[in-house]
Amino acid sequence: MTNVDQLKNYLLAKPETKLDYPFGPEVEVYKVKGKMFATLSFGTGNEKGTEGKLAGHFCMNLKCDPDEAVILRDIFASVTPGYHMNKAQWNTVILDGSIPKGEIERMIDQSFRLVVGKMTKKEQTSILLKL
Repeated sequence: MTNVDQLKNYLLAKPETKLDYPFGPEVEVYKVKGKMFATLSFGTGNEKGTEGKLAGHFCMNLKCDPDEAVILRDIFASVTPGYHMNKAQWNTVILDGSIPKGEIERMIDQSFRLVVGKMTKKEQTSILLKL
């Protein structure tokens, strides 16, 4: 899924999701009840430590189970340790068209569920009832 408008709509369709810009206008942050589960930005190639891999592509940071994070990095060349994030629990997904749409949606869904899973039972229930 490299159509950014479809991707944004998919993110915003998650219950209780709001778009925020705490890092400036160039980084969209998607939050569920105030907790970040995804970021979206355009790679310039100047991102420190990325060897220019992000240049010319939209990129997402998504929360991930630490074991699965490593597996996804092995499977997909366009999945790297989370840029500016806890690299054990976050992946950066480079939206270069190499990952199937369904897999990107699955990664988004998992990130959302992981973040919701850390909330109170009351908050979890109010969100999960809307899925």
